[in-house]
Amino acid sequence: MIKKIIGLSLILLSIQSFAQKNNASPYSFFGIGEETSLKTVEEISMGQIGVAFNSPYQISFSNPAALAHLRFTSYTLTVESKATRIDDGNNTGSASSTSLSYFAIGMPIGLNSGFSFGLQPNTTVGYSLTEEFKNTNGDLTQINSFNGKGGTNRVFLAFGYKLPMNLSFGIEGAYVFGSIENTLLNRRDGVQLATMHRTGSNLKGFTAKAGMQYNTKLTDKLTLKAGAILNFKNTLTNKGKEELFTLSNNGSETIVPKDYLIDKFFTSTIKKPLNTALSFGVGEENKWHAAVEYSFNEAIEFTDGVLNNNTKISYENASRISIGGFYTPKINSISSYWDRITYRAGFNYKKTGLAVENTTVNDFGMSFGVGLPIGRQLSNLNLGFEFGKRGEINNSLIKENYFNFRLGLTLNDKWFIKPKIK
Repeated sequence: MIKKIIGLSLILLSIQSFAQKNNASPYSFFGIGEETSLKTVEEISMGQIGVAFNSPYQISFSNPAALAHLRFTSYTLTVESKATRIDDGNNTGSASSTSLSYFAIGMPIGLNSGFSFGLQPNTTVGYSLTEEFKNTNGDLTQINSFNGKGGTNRVFLAFGYKLPMNLSFGIEGAYVFGSIENTLLNRRDGVQLATMHRTGSNLKGFTAKAGMQYNTKLTDKLTLKAGAILNFKNTLTNKGKEELFTLSNNGSETIVPKDYLIDKFFTSTIKKPLNTALSFGVGEENKWHAAVEYSFNEAIEFTDGVLNNNTKISYENASRISIGGFYTPKINSISSYWDRITYRAGFNYKKTGLAVENTTVNDFGMSFGVGLPIGRQLSNLNLGFEFGKRGEINNSLIKENYFNFRLGLTLNDKWFIKPKIK
């Protein structure tokens, strides 16, 4: 057991340098980037449901109260690949990225509680956009190049405990940290110097979440599961540097500043509002489960314009509705491997909370996946597929079709077993 703890700790330390995930979406240009779905690959494969679901051998990122039902030590690692096709009505393009997604460990504590900890992305930034201007003859006169990279990660610790009357309660605390760099390079034909505006931001802060779950038997086989979570209001501190300078207009990728027009440090805050999620589901334990989930929150707030200096964009209330579930023919089948495979599917619709020129950016996604058992154990290789559409070709928006593939490994074992003396 000690060797396992040491080995897993070394893995956790080694992946910190790889956890800063790249993005392939132009919508990550706004604010502190595109928000990552704080769900496991199993939950995302079911349309991002998970607030009401609990399992004795699966970690839940959705609701810390689910950890009270954990009966096996579970450690999970996931890799994610994202592909995006972009269309603005006149031109199309594509982008892709592959990265390590999350790492987490969950452990039961006795029969009534459990905890988990891990590392996962929080927001991601990754875009490269070009805006061209031409005269009446069709000659190129000006180019604006927008580039961004970075994002934020979170280290979390969660705990769940069983209460009387079929209730369970959980809490989670997380430390958010990361850096973002945004640049805008303006080049004009026939002008000796180009201009670059560059901001480098370092963000950090703490977040907290609380959750409840309720399980009750409807019949001998059917179980009703309900859950709710509150992601409390939190504030991220943003410290960084803003620069505006000239450089040679020679097309070189090497950035050598000449004269600074702006060169200053700044401190600002990003206030994230209270987020609430509710979910109800019904199913047969270890056989099937179907649920509906709804989440909502008010608009994010920025104290200055360093990360929100575009007058064409605004932030508004956000919401998501998800429907999904899973089916396992026979989890303990001895004669058929295929009967032990878990099949998952679902869909979700989001109002992202971002508006461009008063037009809301919406997101519709569908997902499916399989959990492939490893040997005779409860460990699984989880494959998840997600595809959908974000935005539309209308009123300065672009349409983004995306396809995401996730490969997750979940290993389960019994730790802290008291040896029997014969």
